[in-house]
Amino acid sequence: MKKRLKINGIIMGCAGLAVVFFPRFFLRGILNGFWEPCIEVMGFSLIFFGQIIRVSGRGYKAEHSRDSRALIQGGPYQLVRNPMYLGIFLIGLGVVLVLFKWWVVVIFIIVFIIRYLLLIYQEEAKLRGMFPGTYQEYCQKVPRILPSLLRLLKLKITEYLPLKLSWFYREIGSIFTLILLVFLVESWKNISEEGFKAYLSQSLWVSLTFIIFIIFVVSLSKRTSKRDENSANKS
Repeated sequence: MKKRLKINGIIMGCAGLAVVFFPRFFLRGILNGFWEPCIEVMGFSLIFFGQIIRVSGRGYKAEHSRDSRALIQGGPYQLVRNPMYLGIFLIGLGVVLVLFKWWVVVIFIIVFIIRYLLLIYQEEAKLRGMFPGTYQEYCQKVPRILPSLLRLLKLKITEYLPLKLSWFYREIGSIFTLILLVFLVESWKNISEEGFKAYLSQSLWVSLTFIIFIIFVVSLSKRTSKRDENSANKS
């Protein structure tokens, strides 16, 4: 885990330095008309939803893995086999949409595939050794990282995306640090190019998206708690 975090830190550090020294090359300009707030809302929505998926995957795994002795197939793991990586992908894609030029999306996808595909294969090989028959059946039913639309429609959201506020509290520092950094860079870009008045108009849309995100998190955590209570009463 420490090695993985170190590598991720190096990648993010290099990306940050590239932006600091060559901002005009990487950062996109302000789009005309309604496109700018649309792209910002879309980007921040991906960041928020990616955080929810990542927190749900990590929290559910911590509660049900029994110190890695059990194969997790419930919660977000019945939607995709790697929900935390899916969350990271959505977060990164959202950051790119908010701040960077369109061609950086291609670079991000390539770097993500190179960085995480090998990790996924290594983890899958380990799980096949630990749960030989069960894991193979699980792989046949559940996609690796991109969810099936049919499965999304068939399951209730609390079944594949359980969430507890306690899970969020453990991650709250990293979540809000990332959101704040992206928001500050985007605010600086908007103010420097369009002025403070235009910035206020665009930041209103982002603020509304953030409020919806908070409401969704609280609502989902309440529904998860209610589901757990009903399951406990039945047992």
